[in-house]
Amino acid sequence: MHTRPLHGLGRYCLVLLMSALLMACGQQKASFQNIDITGGSEFGKDFTLTDHHGKVRTLADFKGKAVVMFFGYTHCPDVCPTTMAELKAVVEQMGPDGDKVQVLFVTVDPERDTQQLLAQYVPAFDPRFLGMRPADEAALKKIAKDYKVFYAKVPGTSPYNYTVDHSAGSYVFDPSGKLRLFIRHGQGPAPIVHDLKQLVS
Repeated sequence: MHTRPLHGLGRYCLVLLMSALLMACGQQKASFQNIDITGGSEFGKDFTLTDHHGKVRTLADFKGKAVVMFFGYTHCPDVCPTTMAELKAVVEQMGPDGDKVQVLFVTVDPERDTQQLLAQYVPAFDPRFLGMRPADEAALKKIAKDYKVFYAKVPGTSPYNYTVDHSAGSYVFDPSGKLRLFIRHGQGPAPIVHDLKQLVS
């Protein structure tokens, strides 16, 4: 048995196949320093929230940007301001690529976190950041369930003076709107900068 030499279309197809294989070999999978949840999650596909300007937003509004979503509240004494300051440092250290990142601060305390309060609190860290608010308690419960976020009110000295225990990590969507990463709290800006630069490059 002998093989016939490739001519014309057959040779062209072989060249295309070899080129594709070489390109695939040259492509390296992104190496993230935070928790890669790409393709492994059946949650967090979208949201409907009102930003601190009063505009109703969904994930589609931020297509083309990496979205960092953090759940917290403005009266938080430690985790929330620390995280927001960290994210401010992240976008600053990214240089021009910082404009390709949208940070969303989603309140787990809509009872106290009015649109006006979010409008004062969130942009104080960075004018590009947006405060996001569920429409009501039912909407908060839904988004918390959708993103597997824990929150629980802890009574204080008066009905208004309470704290809220809540999850401390953040989620990251890539510019196409796919959920890609879970950011651990308190690691400093460098690992987040590293990962976001890969997503927006």
